[in-house]
Amino acid sequence: MLPDRAFFNQLAEAAAAETLPRFRTGINVVNKEAAGFDPVTEGDRAAETAIRALISERYPEHGILGEEHGSVGLDRDYVWVIDPIDGTRAFISGLPVWGTLIGLYRNGKAVMGMMDQPFTGERYFADSTHSFYEGPGGARTLTSRKGVTLAQATLFTTSPHLHTGENKARFDALENTVQLSRYGTDCYAFALLASGHIDLVVESGLKPYDIGGLIALIEQAGGVVTTWDGSPAEMGGDIVAAGSVALHAEALALLRG
Repeated sequence: MLPDRAFFNQLAEAAAAETLPRFRTGINVVNKEAAGFDPVTEGDRAAETAIRALISERYPEHGILGEEHGSVGLDRDYVWVIDPIDGTRAFISGLPVWGTLIGLYRNGKAVMGMMDQPFTGERYFADSTHSFYEGPGGARTLTSRKGVTLAQATLFTTSPHLHTGENKARFDALENTVQLSRYGTDCYAFALLASGHIDLVVESGLKPYDIGGLIALIEQAGGVVTTWDGSPAEMGGDIVAAGSVALHAEALALLRG
């Protein structure tokens, strides 16, 4: 039996109790990558600990794949995929486009998900049939934008510098075709796509926890999300999300090279 929306809300509120008091407070940052910059904060670790504790208490038979505290039970039928702060660079910069991502996989397929942005008071949630929004402006069911061609599309990516090698040439070809491109919004871009505000999100080198909480949100809103070669997105990689099947096919034709 799948968890209900109330339990996802409980997880989001437990995470927010750890992240929100630390946002824009100048907290300490630890770099996880010796050859680059991969920041983590005490907020990341505390929020994931809080989420995992609630899941383990309610669903001890489920597995968990988390960014900060490792994985357990990945061979189980149900696996939770957690990114306590997706967009840590935005978080430490005071930019409110980070979010807490919580996804649930059943037999390797994303079936539920949530993106919560506690500073702006926005919560995006998907069950097995619909995607929903709660926040400023009220509550509503989400529908991605349809009827947009590549030449009319708005494209988001976290940074064009994250696309390297062959990926850079393919991304550049796509960016040169769309009407508008914008940078720097991490998971928030995928929520905007599910909401019908933008049309494409393209990323390189995502981990499962970077996308796991967003897949059901996009799909239940009517969008499509895969890797650049059209494979399922659940295990991460080079990811493209589109508001419609037709637009996804147009983008994929360029990203495949």
